[in-house]
Amino acid sequence: MKTLDLDKKVKLPMFMPVATKLSTKLLSLKEVEEMDFSTVICNSFLLYLDPGLDLIKKAGGLREFTGTKLSFFSDSGGFQMISDEFLVGISKKGLKLRSPYDKSIHDLTPEKSMEIQTKLGADVVMCLDYMPRYGDKKEDIENSVNLTYEWAKRCKESYKGKGKLFCIVQGGIYKGLRKKSAELLKSLDFDGYAIGGLGIGETKEEIFEIVKYTVKLLPKDKPIYLMGIGVPEDIQEFIKLGVDIFDSCYPARVGRHGLVFTSKGNLDLEKGKFKEDFNPIEKDCKCEACKQSRAYIHYLIKIKEPLGKRLMSLHNLEFVKNLLSASS
Repeated sequence: MKTLDLDKKVKLPMFMPVATKLSTKLLSLKEVEEMDFSTVICNSFLLYLDPGLDLIKKAGGLREFTGTKLSFFSDSGGFQMISDEFLVGISKKGLKLRSPYDKSIHDLTPEKSMEIQTKLGADVVMCLDYMPRYGDKKEDIENSVNLTYEWAKRCKESYKGKGKLFCIVQGGIYKGLRKKSAELLKSLDFDGYAIGGLGIGETKEEIFEIVKYTVKLLPKDKPIYLMGIGVPEDIQEFIKLGVDIFDSCYPARVGRHGLVFTSKGNLDLEKGKFKEDFNPIEKDCKCEACKQSRAYIHYLIKIKEPLGKRLMSLHNLEFVKNLLSASS
């Protein structure tokens, strides 16, 4: 069984709830910890903007600031470049990103990203990468592979923190570019390897084929992290292919919109057919939501009571956690 050695050994495979701004919507990180999740992922660029590195450092770090014993992955902020709200420009030097709070412009270089993530004290730090958009021309995606490699070199040279450093393989849906990216990054010998740039418009078949191909290119003795994928049945298939780590806002997000996971398929509790369904969401689930009935949660949705969204988000995270536990 693979493990990820942080302050404590983390069993793999594992799923990380997304805590972009140190919050999983409607659930506190303390609750996430009490659900036996070991790790969450946050966004270092957004935390750099607000509440700021000095405040988190003054608190003693991410664990102390959030009042938890969780481990933290910190994303570099490179994902923001697929949004016109954030992206101002890309160059060999790095990214220019716009703050969503006051519209100020910030330079995010590999060196700056490493400085930010070091000050946060993250347990696993992600290299700054160039994430192309779905539908970009092949030459643009090849440019992203080259820049991601150059930035990864600079990240490794400049990182002075105590956490593990992971790189991110790019290449879109082009196998040749995925191979090039994997080979370049393997030459730098990172603590772990992430597969990025998927789940942004590709078909399931395309994603599956690229992940299957890319996993075979990566070191078998290092953790492999598939970024942004959180559909339960997909997670099961990717574990079989050799993926160790997952993160996604999908389980909590669809829960807030009425969709809950069960072993017999998803249920849309907004539908009127659940008005008199007094069964739990999932018979053998021990989560708080499954101590209620489907009818009660349907009623909460109907009256727009936030508790309904909270219970469904909680259940979906519990379902995914149990799925990963059964696979370990």
